[in-house]
Amino acid sequence: MITMTSRTVKAVALLASVSVVASCGLPRPGPNKREIYSGSVLQEGDAFIVSVNDRVTRATAVTPALGFSNDFKNAGVLGSDTIRPGDTLGLTIWENVSDGLLTSSTSNAQTLAEVQVDGDGFIFVPYAGRIKASGNTPEAVRRVITSRLEDQTPDPQVEVRRVSGNGATVSVVGGVGGQGVFMIERPTRTLASMLARAGGISIPPETAQVTVTRGSKIGKIWFQDLYEHPELDIALRDGDRILVERDTRAFTVMGATGAQSRVPFTAETLSAVEAIAQVGGLSASTADPTGVFVFRNEPAEIANQVLGRNDLIGAQRLVYVLNLTEPNGMFLARDFSIRDDDTIYVTEAPFTQWSKTISSLTGTLGAVGSIRSTAGLGSSSSGG
Repeated sequence: MITMTSRTVKAVALLASVSVVASCGLPRPGPNKREIYSGSVLQEGDAFIVSVNDRVTRATAVTPALGFSNDFKNAGVLGSDTIRPGDTLGLTIWENVSDGLLTSSTSNAQTLAEVQVDGDGFIFVPYAGRIKASGNTPEAVRRVITSRLEDQTPDPQVEVRRVSGNGATVSVVGGVGGQGVFMIERPTRTLASMLARAGGISIPPETAQVTVTRGSKIGKIWFQDLYEHPELDIALRDGDRILVERDTRAFTVMGATGAQSRVPFTAETLSAVEAIAQVGGLSASTADPTGVFVFRNEPAEIANQVLGRNDLIGAQRLVYVLNLTEPNGMFLARDFSIRDDDTIYVTEAPFTQWSKTISSLTGTLGAVGSIRSTAGLGSSSSGG
């Protein structure tokens, strides 16, 4: 009969204890690599698991398509002298007679200090009647008034001034220095100049987006593109609404990283390396650099391109795998773009669970030993 030594018995007992403790399910931040791969379509799961390479980084490098339509970009700059409904005009009329239509014997000039352009764009001038002012310049209105008065008084001289204009305005709200309704004037006829008039932006320019609503049409651009692409500095129109807001995109980071949270984008484009760095990088004590996963619902057109297929319809669940220990792993992670609502998950290194198991076991055995020691002391005391 074979008799096991005391050391062998202890080793077997320790291994058995480790197996029992491990099977109890120790705490961990999420699934391990084996469990993630078990959800693959190849394993009758519902997700496609793809190792990231240069082709994949190119196929998935999609950034939000922002910009203005041609309707916005082709609109001409408003003339600063164009009269609009709601403007206020000042008129002065000179007559070459001592007692004219509008003048008196003491003065040959008559001033109409404030003549309001009505909602239909007309003004009323005595003896000249109702005159269309909106859409015309002060000079054009002057000629019309002169023409109508010269049949009634000899050689009338007319001056038309634009006193104020409250017809052509835009509203600027959101992340700007001073929100409000502003008139379109000569210095503020384009988007960039109007933003400056509103005090500039008050949020980080790297994540600022500018939306212009004109009637039923909406255009949105990155604030920095406004200065890098002059054609985006569009001419404004009456009633335009300008909204400046921070980029609302965000991604989630979980697993063996410096922090686990939902993180907003800090730039127009964000790579996997930059995203991980934002939460403090990988955990030096627990992370497995071969198991960095990006979970994403990918549109069918991109999923087909990534997988080399053409039969997928609708959004597909894709899990992208980054192995940072490969020779070009860091380069691939630097080139792989993170998108809105992505989930980045870093698995724990295999030894981490083993270490937890041993710690749990030794802690348990230590507690048992302490109890036994206490019990022994108690017996000794009572026996004394």
